[in-house]
Parts: sequence; structure tokens; C-alpha cells
Amino acid sequence: MTPLSHIRNFCIIAHIDHGKSTLADRMLQLTGTISDRTFRDQVLDSMDLERERGITIKSHPVTMNYVASDGATYVFNLIDTPGHVDFSYEVSRSMAACEGAILVVDAAQGVEAQTVANTHFAEENGLEIIPVVNKIDMARADVDEAVRQIEDILGIDGQNCLSISAKTGQGVDLVLAEVIRRIRSPQAEDIKTSAVRALVFDSLFDTYRGVAAYVRVVDGQLRRGDRIRLMSTGRESDVKEVGVFVPVPASRDTLSAGEVGYVVAAIKDPSDIRIGDTITSTPMPATDALSGFRTVHPVVFSGVYPASAVDYERLKQSMDKLSLNDSSFSYQAESSVALGFGFRCGFLGLLHMEVVQERLSREFDLSLINTHPSVIYKVELRDGSCIDVDIPVRLPEPSGIEQIQEPMIVASIIAPNEHIGDIMQVIMDRRGILEKTESLDTRRVMMSCRMPLCEILVDFHDVLKSV
Repeated sequence: MTPLSHIRNFCIIAHIDHGKSTLADRMLQLTGTISDRTFRDQVLDSMDLERERGITIKSHPVTMNYVASDGATYVFNLIDTPGHVDFSYEVSRSMAACEGAILVVDAAQGVEAQTVANTHFAEENGLEIIPVVNKIDMARADVDEAVRQIEDILGIDGQNCLSISAKTGQGVDLVLAEVIRRIRSPQAEDIKTSAVRALVFDSLFDTYRGVAAYVRVVDGQLRRGDRIRLMSTGRESDVKEVGVFVPVPASRDTLSAGEVGYVVAAIKDPSDIRIGDTITSTPMPATDALSGFRTVHPVVFSGVYPASAVDYERLKQSMDKLSLNDSSFSYQAESSVALGFGFRCGFLGLLHMEVVQERLSREFDLSLINTHPSVIYKVELRDGSCIDVDIPVRLPEPSGIEQIQEPMIVASIIAPNEHIGDIMQVIMDRRGILEKTESLDTRRVMMSCRMPLCEILVDFHDVLKSV
């Protein structure tokens, strides 16, 4: 059993394409977790869709053993997180299982939008942040400017910033040493006498074994054969297997407080387990559940229908299993005169919608028909009631409507100085209001604006990139 003082739980966070997965690769190699024979780039991106698009979609936990300079062996539980805003819920859930975060900033691109958002996530969760400037081997790298932005925009002391190249491995050993020095070890009550409490931060459905819950054990120990209870539903089951990711699942006899791993129980129905739930022991249950993390609400909605009516039930079962692995995806049954029976699905953004639809097609071999994405409007009626409307056919008679409210967003657009005028025109064409501009450096400016959500759903990013 590893003492708590020798365990470190941390995640890697950054804007998309700033080198999170590459840094995780170097860490796996430096710690000997994966051999050179079995190594491949972005080894934690296990889905074909992730490797094809070159992005991380799912958070990936992995356990590493690291021998420090003093000869002591530490257990690192690392979680590689997505960088795109549509998968920010993956990031927030991962942070609930950590005490620290490595914040990666591209030396050539500097601080970007999701860098700011992820930093706020980490601060809200009370994590120790280790800032790292990556890609210093690039010709366009400007380390001093990246450090200045980390200080000015994020409010993090630049003197503690590390400069590395995850591609070549330069400086990565210093990052591992800083993890030991700066990230606190997990805190827990006496392992042998305290009641078991484990936070479910992710899960996966396996056809043969049932539901595998990804957990961070906070108190006590989980063993194979234990009788456990899910505190939110009261569902009880026997533990069939516990283990860690190295990075493939590897079974163990126990999972102790402070450790991150998986639990396979005799749960065959995906609806029996909830993300954010607390697992406890049935013989000696805990009295208080863990706080979990905030729930998210979908902002983009689209209808998903089977191309063949006979696949309706199979589509429903597939969505049950997929929603277990992606709890930010929601759905409810609906019918259409033209398309028949299907589902109204909620997503966190357009990329999230594309990924979910692609996963349904690939992983469950389904042919789907998708409707145009939309948002929810709040309609206040003259009788004082308020209803949510996401498709025009549900809009009440105009004579009974008092007012209609549409969802608005606050957007921060970071762009070169020479494109300010063109971007302002794009914002105004989309019914947006520019609230302020702020110079980040001599070349870039951050523009803050308010815009209707429906105006950015379809081609806003494409138009912005073409400016």
C-alpha cells in the first residue's frame, strides 16, 4: 500500500492543440509506464475519432510510478483532459479527482480563450496550478511574452513558470519534480477504520462486464468482493473487480484512499449509476455523500432519428450507453410527422453534437438523420406562465405571447490588431454588441461582446477564421 504522502493526483489542462497529450506521452515514457515497443503518439487518445481529428474528446486517467531524485517512489495519478470548450464538463469532472493541475501554454500562441476558462475552473476547485510554457523548440516561440501573459491575464506568478518542449522531452523531468514539490498529497481519515467514500467522475459500459465506474477513492478501501451502495440511488451490488489504468486497465486487490482507478460491479443497467455519485460500503455506509461537481445544461439541441424505423429501440439503447460515458449529453423521445419517432438531443456545442452523432454511427453501427441545430427560447404567456420552446411547431399562438427571450452569450475573441475592424463588423452582423477591447500585447487584442447564441451556431467560427 502506497502511503498518502507519496501519492499525487493531478490533471493537464490547456487550450486545444497546446500540447497536453504530447506532454502526457513524455511523462509515460519517463516513468517507464509504457515501453518504447508499444508506444505511439497520443497514446491516451484511445478513440479512433480522437486520433483522426487530432483532439482529446474524453478525459483519460493513468497511474504512473515515478522514482524521485531522493530515491523515493511516488504514485502519480494523471488525467489528460480535452482542450475544446465543448468538452469543458470533462475537465471540471476530472478536477474533482485531483489536487493539482499542470497548465500548458503554447510558447508561440500564448494565452488563449480556453486557457483562461480552465484556469478559472482550477482556481474554483482549489487546485495548485503549475504553469508550463510548451513548444520552446519552435522557431516562433516567444517564452518571455508567454510568461508575461500568464502573469497579466491569468494572475499567476511567472517566476514559477517552467519552459519545456513536450515533443523533444526537454524540461519534462523538471515538471515531474515540481509535481512532487508543489502539489499536495491527498488527505483522508484512517483507511482501515473510516467508511468507504469514492467519487464517480466517469464511467463506461462494457457489454460483457456491465458498468465500469471511474472513481477517486476519498476514504477507506474498496476490495474485490465488497458489497457497495450508490448513495444517490440506493442501488447495491457486489464488486467484481477493482484496478488502475497503466494506461490499459490492470486489476488489483484493493483501491485505497487517495487513489484513482475503476470499479466493476454487477450493474447491467446504465441508468443505475450517475456521474458525480458517491460509492460507499453497505456493511458500514458513510453518512455524508461527497459534494461531486456542478451539473451542466445543454445549450444546443438537435433531433436525431434512425434512418430505418426498426432501429428506434436500438438507438434508444445506444443512447443509454453513450450517455453513461458522456453525461453532458441529454436526450428525450419525440416524434415528427416527416421523420417518425426519434429523440430531441441536447449538446454543449456544435463540435460536441458532431462527435456524439459520429460515435453513435461508429460504435453502435447506426444510420441516423439529424435536424438543424437550435437553441431554447423562453416564451412568457399573457396568463403569467413561461414555457421553453426549441422548435417552431411548439410556439403558441401569437395572441397569447407576452414576450420571447433568447439565450445570450458573453464571448471573448482574441485576434490580431489588424483584424479588429472586420471582426467588429462580423459581430454587429450577428446582432452582437461589442462591450470592450483589451490589448494583450503589441500584436493581439481581446474583444468582449454579447451575442445571441443562435447566431453563432452554424457558421460563425468559419466566418471568423476567414476574416
